[in-house]
Amino acid sequence: MKKWKINSWRNYPVKHIPSYEDEKELNMVLNKIKNFPPLVFAGETRHLKQQLAEVVDGKAFLLQGGDCAESFAEFNPDNIRDYFKLILQMSLVLTYSASLPVVKLGRIAGQFSKPRSSPVEKQGNKVLPTYLGDNINSIEFNEKARKPDPKRLFKAYSQAASTLNLLRAFCHGGFADLKKVHLWNLGYINKSPQAKKFKELEDKIADALAFMDACGITSEFNRRLKTVNFWTSHEALLLPFEECMTRIDSTTGEYHDTSAHFVWIGDRTRQLNGGHVEFCRGIENPIGIKCGPTSKPDEIVKICNVINPKNEKGKITLISRFGYEQVEKFLPKLIRGIKKEGLNVIWSCDPMHGNTIKSATGFKTRPFNNVLKEVKNVFAVHQSEGSYAGGLHIEMTGQDVTECIGGAQKISDRDLSSRYHTHCDPRLNANQALELAFLISDEIKKNSNYYRKAI
Repeated sequence: MKKWKINSWRNYPVKHIPSYEDEKELNMVLNKIKNFPPLVFAGETRHLKQQLAEVVDGKAFLLQGGDCAESFAEFNPDNIRDYFKLILQMSLVLTYSASLPVVKLGRIAGQFSKPRSSPVEKQGNKVLPTYLGDNINSIEFNEKARKPDPKRLFKAYSQAASTLNLLRAFCHGGFADLKKVHLWNLGYINKSPQAKKFKELEDKIADALAFMDACGITSEFNRRLKTVNFWTSHEALLLPFEECMTRIDSTTGEYHDTSAHFVWIGDRTRQLNGGHVEFCRGIENPIGIKCGPTSKPDEIVKICNVINPKNEKGKITLISRFGYEQVEKFLPKLIRGIKKEGLNVIWSCDPMHGNTIKSATGFKTRPFNNVLKEVKNVFAVHQSEGSYAGGLHIEMTGQDVTECIGGAQKISDRDLSSRYHTHCDPRLNANQALELAFLISDEIKKNSNYYRKAI
């Protein structure tokens, strides 16, 4: 391997990075951002890696979720609060039902840009560059809006910093105290089938806390009862920005991408000789690798070895995204290839991206039943292969949107137009995400127990 440098990715081919008209302006923006404070810190990144090592051993579960692509328009504290409430609710369901600690990792505070299947979009007779995410261009369909604008990176940085500031306050300011679990409910969930189940869970937790209080185990003496660790992640797609956010940790001399605690390489950008793999091999952050139907087991093994030559636990998360009908065709070969090489990885399931369809009414959507089937099929394959399905990676929101059809709410094709707000791909709403957590919690417990007995 050639020696890694912070900018060595520029010597490799890269995909899905926009071309800016004014390189001088782009460099001016990037040079300014280089002098901005880090968004996350090296010590936090190391702490996350330690928690992820527990997932590798089947002693914890990874919940990763959030927006498909964050937008400037929907940025407000209520949306962040409702999203955080939903993550807490889902984690509580999984922790209580599966008897495992849950590592909470958000697709938030930096998940702006997306690789797109086509470089252009056509509306009527007009053809324009595709919308690539709010940190690159705008969703409005006109020439000026679709032109990549470097100055949008300033707003993206500012929004990510503000989001992180609020999330840290929620984590450590008392909002996450288990005694306040009744405050985590989102208003519209109270009318859903999940409300009764969650109320029963609240009551059980209240009883457990009352018993602990009587034993003298209170939040005054145990911070874990009133605080949570919450980490951020996004796709490391826009490498010029990731480069300028990569800093040297003064305590170790290591490089950390301080734009997020965890970054991932997408299914479209994981070329072994590509710039995205080259960049990620030099940073100490935990790295996700999306694996789809085009993944070859030997290719994924090579990427893992390049990024994680020491085979460190917690460093690599393989995020499978096959589509529910193709899990049994592709996943077993991938598991066997990784096991044969003795690689330490987290196996996470992304049941969203392989199950996207176009509805009869013309909306891009995802059927809830297909999402659930993919998760269950993934668990079944891991069980049969003797490996641990240790993570769930979903696109979701705390808002009452109608973007994915089905679930207990029975959202139909006709309902999609009423509250379809996503800037990119359809997300599970809070009801659907919480329903999914309830439906898979037993599977997680069964798989974890089986795996720990086997090892």
